[in-house]
Amino acid sequence: MNEEKVDIGDTKVDIENGKVDIQDKKVYIERLLSEKGSDFSVKTTVHIHRLFEKFGFDEVFGRSAVMELLELKASGASKLLSNLV
Repeated sequence: MNEEKVDIGDTKVDIENGKVDIQDKKVYIERLLSEKGSDFSVKTTVHIHRLFEKFGFDEVFGRSAVMELLELKASGASKLLSNLV
């Protein structure tokens, strides 16, 4: 029983560290957007935030994922991806 309680405690610490990492990444993306933000419309910036929250820096995504997440048609998703590149 005591070992299980220790494992739960360790897991809580790991979750807390994960929250800190996510916050650091959000600060980083905010800094990137502030540097290049004038290049994007408000709508595009909102889309960027939604994509980042879903995929972060570590996941790869394509047009179909953008279409589904942002509820865009194929042409809109392609245009957004082109602007981001």
